[in-house]
Amino acid sequence: MIEKILIVDDDPILLKFMVEVVKRQGKEAATASDGEEAIDILKNESVDLVITDMKMPKKNGLEVLKQALQALPSPLVVIATAHGTVESAVEAMRLGAFHYLIKPFSPDALKSVLNKAEAHARLVHEHRYYKEGSKFPPLVAESPAMKYLLKDLKKIAKAQASVFITGESGTGKEVIAGTIHEFSERAKHPFIKVNCAAIPETLLESEFFGHERGSFTGAHTKKTGRFELADRGTLLLDEVTEIPLMLQPKLLRALQEQEFERVGGTRPIKVNVRFLATSNRNMQEAIESKVFREDLYYRLNVVPIHLPPLRERKEDILPLAHHFLGKFCLENHKEKKTLTEKAMEKLQAYSWPGNVRELANIIERTVVLDFDTVIDSSHLYLDNTTAIPSNTYKKGMKLHEMEKKLILETLEANFQNRTKTAESLGISIRTLRNKLSEYEETP
Repeated sequence: MIEKILIVDDDPILLKFMVEVVKRQGKEAATASDGEEAIDILKNESVDLVITDMKMPKKNGLEVLKQALQALPSPLVVIATAHGTVESAVEAMRLGAFHYLIKPFSPDALKSVLNKAEAHARLVHEHRYYKEGSKFPPLVAESPAMKYLLKDLKKIAKAQASVFITGESGTGKEVIAGTIHEFSERAKHPFIKVNCAAIPETLLESEFFGHERGSFTGAHTKKTGRFELADRGTLLLDEVTEIPLMLQPKLLRALQEQEFERVGGTRPIKVNVRFLATSNRNMQEAIESKVFREDLYYRLNVVPIHLPPLRERKEDILPLAHHFLGKFCLENHKEKKTLTEKAMEKLQAYSWPGNVRELANIIERTVVLDFDTVIDSSHLYLDNTTAIPSNTYKKGMKLHEMEKKLILETLEANFQNRTKTAESLGISIRTLRNKLSEYEETP
């Protein structure tokens, strides 16, 4: 995480010594011989760490520290000071400096501070993307198909191989991916998700690999990509078949080599990442229609997992319904509710086109509407189709108004499930996302 280090000192011999140590650690070094030059660099360049002498011509170390703390993203700052002025270094740490060095210092002392800064930077990144405790709901399964899958899940999790999870939208692919990470040896490191369908094509490469400051219009600061954030952890490529074809070769290389370059960068960045991918598409059709590379598919599909739709595992319907009922009663501070025999029969007779996600939505809606503590079949509003509501059109409506109403009502009918909505409308999920963005900008 620490890549570029700004070294500020007016002693050319000491400056050269520190640059050599920094470069031997595999880091990039920038230098300044006075505080004013250092402040100019901080205003115009992205650095990860500043090592500055306290007593500097023009601007002192505290002024350099102040400028560093104002930068976005803010670098760590190490203050170098003579033995007789330790108090000023302590004051600098009180104001936000990360550490200090007492002059004269050895190469080992400098390397020790660099290692501490590296560990701290990594901890900050991991704290942002990982919260202690389980983030994933418990796996509820009574059907033979799901029991068979769960039996092997811990063995799959302990391996390092890529896993490709397929299944209809709403079947629980992301839950399975999260469980694999949680059971793995990487569980204490980040679980990073990329919804490949939700990110505009123009930004997807930057989201994956990050970018350097000034690499394109609007790149005002350096950005760390998801691949880098997932280092030592797991990266989930959700709906991976939505990745543009032109980006797939670079993705394949990153998977194979565990190495990539940021957008606008020239230095290869090594990572240690386990890859999981999901898709709700027929992969053979996606490959044959040239929307997904066959070699990329085989690289991801080392361990295949297919989740059957809920209608094919009816033994799971009631256990899941009871699980969601308890969960949503607790979350909404409601008295515990139960299902009547007729309500359970109705749930089991339904075809669940939206799968587990639809079941969760219906149970949550029933809880929120605050029916009696006993939920009967009449309380369950099930719709066996995802048809567009009637009375969508009105005389005198403009075409774009009709389109907007059609899309929003279909989205509502599909319980805000964008993938299912796109399928219902016969458009790509990317087109749907762009339309919804338009509606947010022009209500």
